[in-house]
Amino acid sequence: MKSRRFEEGLKIRRAVLGKEHVDRAFADRDEFSLMRQELMTEFIWGGIWARKQLPLKIRSLITLAMLSGMNRSAELKLHLRGAFNTGCTKDEIREVFFQAGNYCGTPAANEGLRILDEVLAERDKKGKGA
Repeated sequence: MKSRRFEEGLKIRRAVLGKEHVDRAFADRDEFSLMRQELMTEFIWGGIWARKQLPLKIRSLITLAMLSGMNRSAELKLHLRGAFNTGCTKDEIREVFFQAGNYCGTPAANEGLRILDEVLAERDKKGKGA
């Protein structure tokens, strides 16, 4: 039986990143990979993202800023998709990258904006708009 924190984390993770993505992350994994997915779900999503002090939208924007500054493009793209699921607008996201450019450097901002354009193009193809 999974903990309450795991179950809450799984709910939030699916709401932010999408059920399909999360289910793929848990599917066909070896013991180590499955353990890593369970720990991330329980402690990151159920322990941090589930805290009520900040809404998911703000947590998404903070995450985008940090991932941009660390130049983590794959995670950034994943969390950009999730940011729209938490109610972030493209204008708010752009502002995060402009702000990151001041503190993390222009290359970080440029990469974030480039990936945002990719995600927006994907959303347009799926008819989700911005």
